[in-house]
Amino acid sequence: MRDSALTIALFAGLAVPVLIGAHLLARRRARLGSLSRQFIAGLLLVFGLALAAVALVGILMFVSMHDAYLLALLLVFACALAIYASALLARGVKGDILALRDRLTAVGDGSRDPSPLRTGGSDEIAELAAAADRMTRQLAERERQRDSSDRARRDLIAAVSHDLRTPLTSLQLLAQGIDDGVLDEGDRRKHLEAISVHVRSMGALVDDLFELTRLEAGDIQWSMQRVELAELVRETVDAMHSHAAAKRVAVEARIPAGLAPAAANPEKVQRVLFNLIQNAIRHTPADGSVTVAAESNGRSVEVEVADTGDGIPAEDRGHVFEPFYRGGDDRSRTRQGSGLGLSICRAIVEVHGGRIWLADSASGTRVRFTLPIAA
Repeated sequence: MRDSALTIALFAGLAVPVLIGAHLLARRRARLGSLSRQFIAGLLLVFGLALAAVALVGILMFVSMHDAYLLALLLVFACALAIYASALLARGVKGDILALRDRLTAVGDGSRDPSPLRTGGSDEIAELAAAADRMTRQLAERERQRDSSDRARRDLIAAVSHDLRTPLTSLQLLAQGIDDGVLDEGDRRKHLEAISVHVRSMGALVDDLFELTRLEAGDIQWSMQRVELAELVRETVDAMHSHAAAKRVAVEARIPAGLAPAAANPEKVQRVLFNLIQNAIRHTPADGSVTVAAESNGRSVEVEVADTGDGIPAEDRGHVFEPFYRGGDDRSRTRQGSGLGLSICRAIVEVHGGRIWLADSASGTRVRFTLPIAA
């Protein structure tokens, strides 16, 4: 009984230095270096103290030296096996960590490899690798968006410069002609009218560009209300009749009975309709027609502006809503305007939570957009 109590007290006393040693190792991990060394150091601490305990037990309990040596040998053997097993485990963990380190280093150097990082387990390291893969994909997507935005900005600056250069050159020549004093009163008046036209054109371009910038930046707050689209469409079509008649183009509205009201800003929706109808009239030949239709479709209302013009080439269809876009043959549907009409339409519709697109058409052009139905 006394020997058992002594043994328990001895091992309880050895637990204290084991815990102290473990805390010291945990605090000084940086000095130990790699994970393998940290594992081995922990095992040596435990088994070293265990050997010391065996020695003390042998001395205090008068165990024969042969039995003490045998027990110590068994402990050394167990320690060797534990170190070997820990080394194998640490090698796999270390390999996963090194692979993760190499991937993050490559990401820091600019690599955006989308292939998943494989690990040897389904543990916290695997979760960390999955998080690194998500981070890489998100970085790649944000960089793609940034590059796309940079290209769009450069194209926009180039387009604005191009569209301002021509009227500025004309203004310079017209002003020079007036300044020379060689023009009679009739020619001078014509020059002044031409100057006025160019100034209004540049003013409209600047206004449209400013509005588009604010729309895309989300810098405009509108009051949404219940809008009866049937009434709004008919009102807009009636306002365009005289403009269409001047070009010998028929404009009509085809609105079914019971069309659901939309949740929208009526002035902005009418701006979209005006832009689309004007654009359609501009590109419809004499004796052609423009039709504005609408229908309820689930949770939204779809509005369509269709014309019987030449249509849009296939290679241009994906770009017509881009600011200042001009097709390869310079037949962009916004060519005669500021070049921002369709872009402003897209921005207004998207602010409403809808979308705008070119619908398939065997002839002519069909532009459709959606608005949410009012609750």
